[in-house]
Amino acid sequence: MKHITTFGEIMLRLSPPLHYRLEQAATLDATYGGGEANVAASLAGFGLPAAHVTCLPDNALGRAVGQQFRGLGVDMRHAVVSPGGRLGLYFLEVGASLRPSRIVYDRFDSAFARLDPAAFNWSDILQDAQWLHWTGITPAVSAPAARACRAAITEARRRGLTVSADVNYRRNLWQYGQRAQDVMPELVAGCDVVVCSEDDAKDLFGIQAEPGATNGFASMAGQLMRQFPQIRQVLATRRETRSASHERIKGLLYEAGQGYLETPFFDITPVVDRIGGGDAFLAGFIYGSLQLNSTAGALAFATAASALKHTIAGDVNRATVAEVDYLMQGNTSGRLLR
Repeated sequence: MKHITTFGEIMLRLSPPLHYRLEQAATLDATYGGGEANVAASLAGFGLPAAHVTCLPDNALGRAVGQQFRGLGVDMRHAVVSPGGRLGLYFLEVGASLRPSRIVYDRFDSAFARLDPAAFNWSDILQDAQWLHWTGITPAVSAPAARACRAAITEARRRGLTVSADVNYRRNLWQYGQRAQDVMPELVAGCDVVVCSEDDAKDLFGIQAEPGATNGFASMAGQLMRQFPQIRQVLATRRETRSASHERIKGLLYEAGQGYLETPFFDITPVVDRIGGGDAFLAGFIYGSLQLNSTAGALAFATAASALKHTIAGDVNRATVAEVDYLMQGNTSGRLLR
């Protein structure tokens, strides 16, 4: 089977233990993650060949990233090592009950932001691929990262690969003189599968639910497909946050020619770590699309995978296919298995 290939930055995550606040922390737990890399690692855990493409600094932290993701089964051979720059950081303070989690970013001038687009030979990188995935964070980081992302999509389209994107609009990341509204449409135009909320569709593409629409998501998705005819599936999760420790999520999908689907809610309490829940959802959908016989089955698998990620510490979903299947069968009690 050919690879699923992802492209994006990997960062070092530092987090206080035991729900401490950052101001209290005497020690910080370290792990690594990034939206696209989390997808690749989850897919590798599901038993599918997955490769991640990135740019890492030529230092101990860059080497540690490669070691961790190779250890998770991800093919890292196309990662470019840069003599300059640094590994981006983010600090996560995990909330509880009424106190929300918060993130502080420190990613300026990272090796990935300073990458050379010419260092990526996409013809070679994608020759063994069947699927390319990226997120809106990648073109937001820097103009060179946006150019590299555009080149990857162009080559994937030339080869007939499936291309997916989580548009993931983060306004504060776009700091290099280009607006997301000017960059993202060209990139999204090359996608078959898009994760996009109603809010992101409004902010990025000026699309809102049509007046009188009974289903705002379906209305938005239909308009997105008309604006970008390559898109055949639009996905999202619907989240009800009861507290930092209690989430309810369900999956939504609108498919060209088939219409609207949604899953039942999963009720998750207590939440261990919600970071990477969207990445787990998209990885689950890719797995389901390739391995299952129905779109509804793929959406159900994706939502169950995301629900399980909320119970797992770290950026990466460590759930197995068997565990996701078990949850899909309605086994939500969390009883001890022997």
